[in-house]
Amino acid sequence: MELEGHVMAYNFLPYEEQQLYLLPTSIKDWVRGDSLARFVGETVDLLDQRGQLTGFYTGYRKDGWGHPAYHPRMLVKVLVYGYCIGVTSSRKLAAACENDITLRYLTANQQPDFRTISDFRKDHVWALNELFVEVLELCKEAGLVKLGRVALDGRKIPGNASLDQNRDEEWLQK
Repeated sequence: MELEGHVMAYNFLPYEEQQLYLLPTSIKDWVRGDSLARFVGETVDLLDQRGQLTGFYTGYRKDGWGHPAYHPRMLVKVLVYGYCIGVTSSRKLAAACENDITLRYLTANQQPDFRTISDFRKDHVWALNELFVEVLELCKEAGLVKLGRVALDGRKIPGNASLDQNRDEEWLQK
C-alpha cells in the first residue's frame, strides 16, 4: 500500500526462513532450564553416575567391532521422557526424535528409528522394571512420594445406570 509516494511498512519482527547462522546454535538454548526434558536428562545421568543403569549396558560389544550402537543412556532418556508425556509407541517416539525439540535435546540430535527403540525396550524390559524402582527411591529421597502398597481389583460390579434403567423426567414425576 502506498501513502503519498511512500510504501507503508508493517511492524513485524524479522522473518527469514533461509537465515544462516555464523555458528550453529546450541540445542540447550532451545529447551528451558526448568523443563521436564532437562529433569529427565539430569535424573538419568545421575542414575548412570551412581551405577544404577548397568543393566542397560549388557549385550553390547566392548571390542570395537561392528557398527556402533546408540548409547543406552540416550535410549533410556527417550523412553522415560516418552512415558512421562504419555507417548509409549516406538513409532511416535522415533517421529518425535525428529520433530520435537525436547527429544532432540535428549538424543543430542540423533534420530534412532522405531525398531531401535522397540528392540531396546524388549531387550531391556527387566532393567526398565528395576529403573522404575530406582526412580521411586529417588522420589522418596526427595520427599516427593510416600511409598506404600497399592492394590487394584478387577472385579466387575453391576450398576443401575444402564440404558434400560434410565428414566425420563415424566416417569420421575409419577
